[in-house]
Amino acid sequence: MAISTLPTTPVLAGTKTEPQPRFRMERVNWSGTIILILCAVTVLLPLYVTISMALKTPEQAVDGNAFSLPAPVDLRGFAEAWELTKFPVGAAISLLVTAGTVAATIVLAAFASYAIVRNWDRRLFRYSFFYLLAAMFIPFPVIALPQIQLTGRLGLDNPGGVIILATMFQLSFSVLLFTAFLRSIPLELEESARMDGATTWQTFWHLIFPLLAPMSATVGIFAFLYAWNDFMMPSLIIADPELQTLPVRQNLFQNQFSNNYNVSFASYLMAMAPAIIAYLFTQRWVMEGVTQGAVKG
Repeated sequence: MAISTLPTTPVLAGTKTEPQPRFRMERVNWSGTIILILCAVTVLLPLYVTISMALKTPEQAVDGNAFSLPAPVDLRGFAEAWELTKFPVGAAISLLVTAGTVAATIVLAAFASYAIVRNWDRRLFRYSFFYLLAAMFIPFPVIALPQIQLTGRLGLDNPGGVIILATMFQLSFSVLLFTAFLRSIPLELEESARMDGATTWQTFWHLIFPLLAPMSATVGIFAFLYAWNDFMMPSLIIADPELQTLPVRQNLFQNQFSNNYNVSFASYLMAMAPAIIAYLFTQRWVMEGVTQGAVKG
């Protein structure tokens, strides 16, 4: 009977050999796992309470047990919240403000970033970039009063004024993302386009802007979440209550269902559902855009 032998390596005299383990056990980062679980619980637990309370009857909602399952499931809270907050009107205004902010932020940030990156050796453009970065550290409440007075005098105390201000406050962070991504695009592409007779405007729109699609998606998602969920700016800028966005309408009608918790939570769930759905479908673009801008820049 043949006996198979494993190949052996020569052993030098005077050296000690130690048995090598056949299998290598990988370490489990328990601290990181525990932190990840805690972070998930802090997000999923309030979401569960919101959904559970929205589906309960008024009697179940006031029993003091927020973690109990709804039995039976009651959808009347959604219907009542739909009427009290005038949800279709508020959602339409919020969608208008959000769409205008996203479009203006992407276009203006792309314009500014392209001018800064391609003229970095000029002092004016380089200082403009530093100025925009400094603006990131100025919160809206600090300059809220001058903004309210300015929009009122210019007749911009409406959703249009909110779009302008929201775009300006998103511009700094968006320019930071775009500039990091634009530095990864080689100049040879633009030089070849100019040799073919393309102007600067044509080069940007037909060559550079399509290449910015991943970062444009990332910037658009951040602008969407900011504009849709913003409460302070619309509440201070928009003078007409009928033109308020959805988060502000919830606060205006809070007194009407302050003791009816199922209606309150149903209203909250309806307002945050579009933002959650948008992020779930676009989170891959967010990570890809930020990663590409960080690595290539």
